Amino acid sequence: MRKTELIALIAMMFATIAFSIDSMLPALPEIAGALSPDNVNAAQLVLTVFVLGMGIGTFFTGPLSDTYGRKPVVIAGAVIYCISAVVAARAQTLEVLLAARLAQGLGAAGPRVVALAIIRDLVAGREMARIMSFVMIVFTLVPALAPSLGAVIIAFAGWRGVFMAFVLFSVISVVWLMLRLPETHPPEKRRPFSVRALGSAAGEMVAHPVVRISILVQALAFGMMFSMLSSVQPVYDVTFGRGDQFPLWFGGVALAAGAASFINAALVVRLGMRRIVTTIIAVQMATSATMVLLSLAPVPEQVYFAAFVFWQATVFFMAGLSIGNLNAIAMEPLGHIAGLAASLIGSIATVSAVILAIPVGLMFDGTPLPLAVAMAIEATLALGLMLHMRRVETALPATA
Repeated sequence: MRKTELIALIAMMFATIAFSIDSMLPALPEIAGALSPDNVNAAQLVLTVFVLGMGIGTFFTGPLSDTYGRKPVVIAGAVIYCISAVVAARAQTLEVLLAARLAQGLGAAGPRVVALAIIRDLVAGREMARIMSFVMIVFTLVPALAPSLGAVIIAFAGWRGVFMAFVLFSVISVVWLMLRLPETHPPEKRRPFSVRALGSAAGEMVAHPVVRISILVQALAFGMMFSMLSSVQPVYDVTFGRGDQFPLWFGGVALAAGAASFINAALVVRLGMRRIVTTIIAVQMATSATMVLLSLAPVPEQVYFAAFVFWQATVFFMAGLSIGNLNAIAMEPLGHIAGLAASLIGSIATVSAVILAIPVGLMFDGTPLPLAVAMAIEATLALGLMLHMRRVETALPATA
């Protein structure tokens, strides 16, 4: 498989996650009206519960891929994902829908974690970060298009039809994988699955200061992104009365923010991963603090709306410049346990991020203020951790 096809395939595997989240955004009002009319904020759990399931699933998918190979784990995850999507499409209560979304997230953990392990099987260090940047470029198109695609599906088939689209998307990606990608983790490199090995890998990761800090910063970066995703549709709809325009605004912002991956691919080898992450998190701290001030001050609605759209773009921009780099930083010293490391890093960061994001989404009060306050705090913590990483890295070999 050529590098361009590999990038496209890995991007599609990653895009399973974005499609499963972003295409649901236009469906939140309909889901709330149908299944939770007395608590409309509860519909946001359709997003975060999926992410929680994905985070839990990543505890196992990496180690299992180290034992059985990368491809079988992706295929098994796709089966779970598709069955859960069918159950979600038929759900008559919010509780059943959330349970199905949790299971769907468990299945989606296969493509998400194993894709990282596949890249680490083939490359390392800054080259891994460079490939991840190109993956993110392709990946950006999905969140840009997913809300509009979800809105079209809802118009013709209702919100339940979105789940059947998930099945089709997953089938296409897994068939592509089966037919075109050779197994990157051959039998001679595999190791038996064991709780002891998982604990040993976790201990090695915790003992490495740069890995430890990178995971914490990832958790905060994901927490900011998931918080924005949980609240963005209600903000457009309730705060600004632009719910009908939401897919177009969201898609436009996502496309504009996709430039982050181009910038990262161009600069990461020259500037290094840590410097880029530190800078973009500092920018996010400043923009979130500015949004807090604007939410408290009497400003014209058009100015307030423009500021929110710009702030939303900075959150997506931050994700494009930080998450791939943080993964590469954490994975660099862990190539000998790539599958285990990918699982633990992804799981800890994702579950921690959901714990941060769920209360933020439920605190939505008709304004972006709770979201802005939470993100300003999280960005400040993340910046402090990155500055601390710079201090401790002098004792370690320079790799980034």
